[in-house]
Amino acid sequence: MTAVHAAVIERAARGELPEWTEATAARRAHMKRVAALMGRWAERMGFDAAECARWRATGWLHDCQRDAPAERLLPWVDAPFADLPESFLHGPATAARLEAEGCLDGDLLDAIRYHTLAHPRLGRLGKALIAADYLEPGRKSRLRWRARLRQRAPADFDAVVRDVVRAKLERGLGSGLPLGFELVGLWNGLTG
Repeated sequence: MTAVHAAVIERAARGELPEWTEATAARRAHMKRVAALMGRWAERMGFDAAECARWRATGWLHDCQRDAPAERLLPWVDAPFADLPESFLHGPATAARLEAEGCLDGDLLDAIRYHTLAHPRLGRLGKALIAADYLEPGRKSRLRWRARLRQRAPADFDAVVRDVVRAKLERGLGSGLPLGFELVGLWNGLTG
C-alpha cells in the first residue's frame, strides 16, 4: 500500500471527502449511514482495524460525485461506461478519480465503480457496498425487511447479499426495462 493510498483510505474512513466531491447534504447523510453500517458489519465480522476503516471509507466514497452533472463526470469515464444513463456515471467517474490520485485498491475501486450496476467479479467489499447502499436505515420502504437484513448481514452475509440482489432484480423486472448483464451476472455468481 502506498502512502497516498493509505492517506486516501484514512481520510475517507473519518468522513473527510475529496475536494472534488459533489454531494448534497442529504447525499452526505446517506453516505454517512452507509459508511457506519459497513463499519459495523466489518467489526462484527471480526476484521482488523485497517479493514474496518477500508469498509467505512468505501461507504463514504461511493456517492461522492452522485450530484455532479454529467459534463463533469464524462471526462473521467471510459467506454463502455460513457454510454450509461447519467445516474450510473458517478461510480465509474469516482473510481477513476481515486485511481488518478493514487488509490490502488482494485477491490475498493471496483466496489465504487460497480455499486449501482453490480458486476459478477465483485468481491466481498463490493457486495457489502451494494447491500449497505440498499439497506441503510434512511431508506423509507420495507423498513422491517431492511432492518432484519441489516442485523443478519454479518452472520449470514452471502444470504443477505442474495436477498438484496433478488430485490434489485425484482424491482428491475417490475419496471419493464431491460436488466443489466452485470446484475444478472452477479445473481448467477451468487446462486451458481
